[in-house]
Amino acid sequence: GLIWLFVPALTLILGITIGVLVIVWLEREISAAIQQRIGPEYAGPLGILQALADGTKLLFKEDLLPSRGDIPLFSIGPSIAVISILLSYLVIPFGYRLVLADLSIGVSLWISISSIAPIGLLISGYGSNNKYSFSGGLRAAAQSISYEIPLTLCVLSISLLSNSSSTVDIVEAQSQYGFWGWNMWRQPIGFIVFLISSLAECERLPFDLPEAEEELVAGYQTEYSGIKYGLFYVASYLNLLVSSLFVTVLYLGGWNFSMPYISIPELFGINKTAGVFGMTIDIFITLAKAYLFLFISITTRW
Repeated sequence: GLIWLFVPALTLILGITIGVLVIVWLEREISAAIQQRIGPEYAGPLGILQALADGTKLLFKEDLLPSRGDIPLFSIGPSIAVISILLSYLVIPFGYRLVLADLSIGVSLWISISSIAPIGLLISGYGSNNKYSFSGGLRAAAQSISYEIPLTLCVLSISLLSNSSSTVDIVEAQSQYGFWGWNMWRQPIGFIVFLISSLAECERLPFDLPEAEEELVAGYQTEYSGIKYGLFYVASYLNLLVSSLFVTVLYLGGWNFSMPYISIPELFGINKTAGVFGMTIDIFITLAKAYLFLFISITTRW
């Protein structure tokens, strides 16, 4: 019984990890295509093992600590950034009743948890005892606070529109009229503001002030090496994936992809509430929408 208690959480973590590896591979392939380069091709077929190879390399690299830095703060910073973003996945529904925690305050919980990540970045910058790192940490905190306000307003407006803060209820509220019921059509300005704020929260270009290679070397990551350095990249891609999934849930109808009054499960003659096939279709539709947004984010950068 105790083992089965951890199975859903471990399955989700495994799925998220694979998702992050796929994003890293996609980032390289899309950037290569846009810039007319070849991209990764030697590590595994089509270079699909390149992200795994990089992760392994960082794992075995020496973990250097700044001699005059605050070592406890320096060490705990990357962990805070990763853990706070991982907790956001608890409330994301991947399908009908396929959510780890269907809470009545789901979206509010996401907003509050995502506010913790910049503290990790600020701690990292401060603990490094380096002017570039500290400046990057301050920029990360300032940017996050600035863009969380429009992000929160967008989320609250969706909650009011759906009469609920539960992520499952928000998806169900959009399912009535097929894709015409999506919140993207009902709140187009909110959708655009949410996209821009999400990019800023993930510190993606053109909102890369905290890293700013030109003037800050690498921002709050300057003094980091090895697996701690890798954790910042994991946090960045985790945040990008969670933002994409929330765009899907809040504005693109979640796991529902149906013409008005005709749903995909009914076309195949299967019951919506049960069956592995129905569940697989739900997960596939959710991820397809999320990766469409990811494609837009990566293309914007390159």
